[in-house]
Amino acid sequence: MAAIHQSTLSLGQLHILEMLSRCRTQDSLERLKKTLFDYYAKEAEAEANRLWENGEIDDSKIEEWGKEHLRTPYVHS
Repeated sequence: MAAIHQSTLSLGQLHILEMLSRCRTQDSLERLKKTLFDYYAKEAEAEANRLWENGEIDDSKIEEWGKEHLRTPYVHS
């Protein structure tokens, strides 16, 4: 009996792969990438607005982020 292969990709990932398979030119690929970028930019903006409206972020928090140094320390081997 053959083993059942279970995909580790989500439904969204599978859908994007299907869309990418239809991009026949560099131009169509660039348009699809822009569409996806625009979608996620709007999602990020909506979440930032939600956080601002709920008081979870404000001008002082943004100022604090601007002063953070979150570099990964270099480890000598």
